[in-house]
Amino acid sequence: MIRFMLGRLALAIPTLFIVTLAVFAMVRAIPGDPASAMLGDLATPEMVARLKASMGIDKPLPVQYVIWLGDVVSGDFGRSIGNDEPVGPLIWERFKVSASIVLLAVALASMVAVPAGMIAAWRQGTATDLGLIGVATLLLSIPSFWLGLMILLVFGLGLGWFPILGSQALSGSWREWAAAIAMPVLTLFLVEMGSIVRMSRAATIDVLRQEYITHARAKGLSESAVMWRHAFRNAFAPTWTLIGLILGALLGGIAVVETVFTIPGLGRLLVEGIYTRDYPVVQGCILMIAFVYVVVNLIVDMAYPFFDPKVAR
Repeated sequence: MIRFMLGRLALAIPTLFIVTLAVFAMVRAIPGDPASAMLGDLATPEMVARLKASMGIDKPLPVQYVIWLGDVVSGDFGRSIGNDEPVGPLIWERFKVSASIVLLAVALASMVAVPAGMIAAWRQGTATDLGLIGVATLLLSIPSFWLGLMILLVFGLGLGWFPILGSQALSGSWREWAAAIAMPVLTLFLVEMGSIVRMSRAATIDVLRQEYITHARAKGLSESAVMWRHAFRNAFAPTWTLIGLILGALLGGIAVVETVFTIPGLGRLLVEGIYTRDYPVVQGCILMIAFVYVVVNLIVDMAYPFFDPKVAR
């Protein structure tokens, strides 16, 4: 198992290097000139050239990449072009907001959806199975922004249970903070629960067809013992992989939900940086998202042998 984990860790290092190269190339491929955008239409070529020199974007691209990579390794993500703030602390503050919403939503969705999928597999072909799959399919079909707007309309405007402007409540006490993230968490909880239910059901059905399950039943074990002592661990392994993919994707892909609920998260910061052509912010956000995605999948891979020991052999 130790060799397996070290191998996965060794593979993550070149992956992160490739990620930095891809991030740098994609950001430089964005149309437009940040120096010209900052100075406006009345800027002279001399003014644009001086600003480019001060920003370091007048050098050849390989030189820019080496300088930028060295700064990133040392923890310096540069300064925002728009507000002249250090990019590192800015990204970290926004990331903490996004992470609190995503981690809570995925944890709640997993705790509800995994048992629901196993129950649907156990009652395959019955009304319970059809009902759970129908609800899961419905949740998968609803766009997250529409669901968020409906939740905001009902619980925010209609009932008045939660604040409409989440960005204001986030700066208050922990009760105000909890109220501010309640609706975004509920939105992501419902959106992601459908895919986890379907994966859990499919994995459990596959496990229930194995010979050791038949052997366990032949020994006279109850169905609950067969499900939770023998089927759960093996059925959860592929579901755990899906949860890791969902977690990594959501940590960088909830800009729509954050916009609906006016949450100042990492996704909104990235969108704002793209609109203003703020190179340091865009590079930092994309790099942070990619880094988190790689780390989350590394953790998932390293935890996989605990559910399926055959993987580490």
